[in-house]
Amino acid sequence: MNLYPIEAGNFKLDGGAMFGVVPKSLWSRTNPADSNNMIDIAARCLLIEDGDKLILIDTGMGNKQSEKFFSYYYPWGEHSIDKSLQKHGFHRDDITDVFLTHLHFDHCGGAIQWNKDRTGYEPAFKNASFWSNEKHWLWATQPNAREKASFLKENIIPIKESGQLRFLERNGDKQNYAESDELGFGALFVDGHTDKQMIPHISYKGKTLVFMADLLPTAGHIPLPYVMGFDTRPLLTLPEKKIFLNKAADEDYFLFMEHDANNEIITLKHTEKGVRIDKSLKFSEVFN
Repeated sequence: MNLYPIEAGNFKLDGGAMFGVVPKSLWSRTNPADSNNMIDIAARCLLIEDGDKLILIDTGMGNKQSEKFFSYYYPWGEHSIDKSLQKHGFHRDDITDVFLTHLHFDHCGGAIQWNKDRTGYEPAFKNASFWSNEKHWLWATQPNAREKASFLKENIIPIKESGQLRFLERNGDKQNYAESDELGFGALFVDGHTDKQMIPHISYKGKTLVFMADLLPTAGHIPLPYVMGFDTRPLLTLPEKKIFLNKAADEDYFLFMEHDANNEIITLKHTEKGVRIDKSLKFSEVFN
């Protein structure tokens, strides 16, 4: 097995929305804002090469939305999925599976693209299966008013119409975890941010690498009360974070940060104030 970080493109989000009730005077210490109160956000995906499988976890927001849409998110930098795949010797047509942690536009938008004559949409990875789970799929296709702006039909419906949609099934008594022999990794189900978000756990070179998605958007979100305003059930995020962060510190997990523009991988430690960051590492430092 080989792993590769894939940079799908950077953007910005409102710092207040990203930190909820936490005062700016506190969150700006780790995530400084610009004059518009926007903070830097990454869309860092993960590519898993395992035998004849080439699995991409999340896709960023893609490039098919309107200029007006992108103006809300201030794209910056030169990253793209195609450039990042090419850097590692791959093409999007090589991808066999796309695993979507959840169906918010900044995680799945790159899964679908315009067709050649721009009359409709098609999978951006034509040879891939697209993985979600049944309960989250229903949540996203019948969205509540609060999340409707994040579940865009053009990102979701074409996946099902393609015939390439597959669901990860949870394992028996382990109602919050699923292990896939086909994908070669398991996923923790969490419900605070959105219903049945999946957090992949990958065993690699004797280490456990966890793809954090929106359970932990940035290292600045480690303190338990630092919960995004975007979370649909913030009082559920609190225990989910507490359980996970303690386990991550106890078991020396390496956390792959999808949205942290400044930290690729972090490790955690126990302190008198609770779990806090131990080290910030480059991917190449951990898995060289």
